[in-house]
Amino acid sequence: MTDEIARLRAELARVTPAPDPARRAANLRLAEKNFDALQGSVEAPRPIERRPLMARLLDGVTKMISLMSPRGAMIATTALVAVGALVILPTDVLLQNRGAQTDMLSSELESLSGGNGLGGVMSMETAAPAPMAASRARMNDTQTDMSVSQALAPQERLFPPMPSPDPVIRPIEGDTEAFANAEVNPLKSVQEEPVSTFSVDVDTASYSVVRSSLTRGQMPPPDAVRIEEMVNYFPYSYPAPEGDAPFQPTVTVLPTPWNADTELVHIGIQGALPATEDRPPLNLVFLIDTSGSMQAANKLPLLKQSFRMMLGELGPDDQVSIVTYAGSAGRVLDPTPASERATIEAALDRLEAGGGTAGQAGLQQAYATAAEMAEDGEVTRVILATDGDFNVWLSDPDALKDFIADQRDSGTYLSVLGFGRGNLDDATMQALAQNGNGQAAYIDTLSEARKVLVDQLPVALFPIANAVKIQIEFNPATIAEYRLIGYETRALRREDFNNDRVDAGEIGAGHQVTAIYEITPVGSPAVRIDDLRYGTSEVTVTSDEIGFLRMRYKTPGESESQLIETPVMPGEGTVSDDIRFSTAIAGFGQLLRNDSYLGDWGYSQAINLANSARGEDTFGYRTEAVTLMRLAEALDRNCPNKKGAPSPRRAHPYRKPRRRSWPTWPPLPFPRPYHHW
Repeated sequence: MTDEIARLRAELARVTPAPDPARRAANLRLAEKNFDALQGSVEAPRPIERRPLMARLLDGVTKMISLMSPRGAMIATTALVAVGALVILPTDVLLQNRGAQTDMLSSELESLSGGNGLGGVMSMETAAPAPMAASRARMNDTQTDMSVSQALAPQERLFPPMPSPDPVIRPIEGDTEAFANAEVNPLKSVQEEPVSTFSVDVDTASYSVVRSSLTRGQMPPPDAVRIEEMVNYFPYSYPAPEGDAPFQPTVTVLPTPWNADTELVHIGIQGALPATEDRPPLNLVFLIDTSGSMQAANKLPLLKQSFRMMLGELGPDDQVSIVTYAGSAGRVLDPTPASERATIEAALDRLEAGGGTAGQAGLQQAYATAAEMAEDGEVTRVILATDGDFNVWLSDPDALKDFIADQRDSGTYLSVLGFGRGNLDDATMQALAQNGNGQAAYIDTLSEARKVLVDQLPVALFPIANAVKIQIEFNPATIAEYRLIGYETRALRREDFNNDRVDAGEIGAGHQVTAIYEITPVGSPAVRIDDLRYGTSEVTVTSDEIGFLRMRYKTPGESESQLIETPVMPGEGTVSDDIRFSTAIAGFGQLLRNDSYLGDWGYSQAINLANSARGEDTFGYRTEAVTLMRLAEALDRNCPNKKGAPSPRRAHPYRKPRRRSWPTWPPLPFPRPYHHW
């Protein structure tokens, strides 16, 4: 090895030319001559102070302005600012190009001196004579030389180079949010309408939308507040059903926090929890909106992260398929066992947003894929993830309702997950979820994704009762008036209760559902509705019952409903922290909707009630709710459109009233008063 290195060194020494001092000196003289010629004058600099060009220019302008009148000085300074906008940028360009030419000259000198093998510029600097050092000092001066400006093309001296356009054209999202809601349930007379009927609601989207608005410093739109979804957002510990019943209702009668002359009838429903090891296999079709409106970070990127967390909760017998829709629909992942997590995650990573929103094609493809995966004894569900922007083809909620209703009879349910704000079409999401026997949720954070897709996975995906309806008949002998708090979009006609062809909401495994009535006893000073002059004055029912509760439901896969009945007695049940906290949330929702039934009861009372009923609060949901109440209280005080908020003048006691502006056209025939407020 040593001999080979020695031979290599000898060969390199033989082929390397010997240094030529004469050639080196000639190259250095030529380089110095060219370098000095490019610097302008080769004479020694005059012994004067060399200030930068811009400083000398400003000195001259200052002297000129000092000799002008005040009016002329004002005009001159205004013109100077306008001209400076045109001068500064070309000056920067010239300095940048001067630096580029300096680098070019340095490279040329290095190449000229490097031919003799003596180390290039470094060896040239050590042997540079005094004229070379003086030339280099002149080169480092900050003023702009004519030689540099002449080297630039005319258009480069006048205008800077334009940056290349961004090839990505991002759509501008407008605020096109639409929420599904109805007028607040009115107060009803028991003598006129003793029966109230509605469908259960297990959705939680409204609470997440309210949280999203408040954390952004905005009061939520009143239509976005659905009180039943806010109350049902929280887990409660109602008594579990006994025997083979899929769920059990628990009724509690308690005083009304916001009205001492009325009472609340609190109905809590607890669904049965199936054994985890015996749960049926799950077939999931992720129907993902990849349209252009899903580009934001809180939409498609958050969606991908949410579904990744969900994959960890699936078993080896479960299957997953992915269907996307934008300008057109397509299946990007065939039915794949959940154990092949890397394959599923890779398919999610490849998704990108762009194009229109072909909602109809996506739904058709998703249901076709679900039909391929479905087998007897298994649970098949389509999970639609979207911002709700169905702007192509089947965009009418009624048409979507009919389409989904035709598909749910096959046993494939549809759940809807909403992402993002700005163009959230809540009406479409509600129509899909309600008619697809599924749940609608809104995901704005990873914490919410974990709650919906991890902690409450059995609740969201495994139904135990379909078409669940609630009907309560109040006793006119004891109750004069009542109103249902929330459930405005779930109201049913009285005759729909016994009609099994009328669909209603579903209850999932371990789910809790809460409904609250405010009732006014007979003889209470809170009665608002007068008796009818020609109504029935004799009351045939003399029982002490407040009312009679009926519930109907269908076992999954069955077409005939079953009935549950129980009377409601005065003072029934035990008032627990769960009941008190749900009451506080119901009051919070009414405050957000500006309901007129709360009197002087406000956010501070709701906060105190919620704080006193937080209980263990394992997941911190109730603590978060109190924080939202405090935010709403602060925002409500600073909003002049809210009832009880201070006027703008009282909000700023030290600010003078703003002077009103007078119209400038047509001209007034008399002088304008100076002090007109």
